[in-house]
Amino acid sequence: QVQLVESGGGLVQAGGSLRLSCAASGSIGSLNAMGWYRQAPGKQRELVATIIGQASTNYADSVKGRFTISRDNAKNTVYLQMNSLKPEDTAVYYCKYWVLIGSGVYWGQGTQVTVSS
Repeated sequence: QVQLVESGGGLVQAGGSLRLSCAASGSIGSLNAMGWYRQAPGKQRELVATIIGQASTNYADSVKGRFTISRDNAKNTVYLQMNSLKPEDTAVYYCKYWVLIGSGVYWGQGTQVTVSS
């Protein structure tokens, strides 16, 4: 089992920045990936960014150039630096952990990000 705890959400004005953190604990394997997804009211959960290892990243087109995902393997923590935030970024942001070989997908409880115009 893997437990994920997110932090860093909140209320920010458009153009502002926030940094989300997600700390993983439990049975952390060496071959894994982590990422951030978000779900706005009335919409499906969507990918924001993922990271495998330290350098293999993937971003949704809507956040490219504004958001940066990174991870600290020593702390089993993934970060999402969000800059130039827009009202349409408002959503609950979820951290995801999954293993690359075998099965195992875990989600955090979510953290609310609200961007006011």
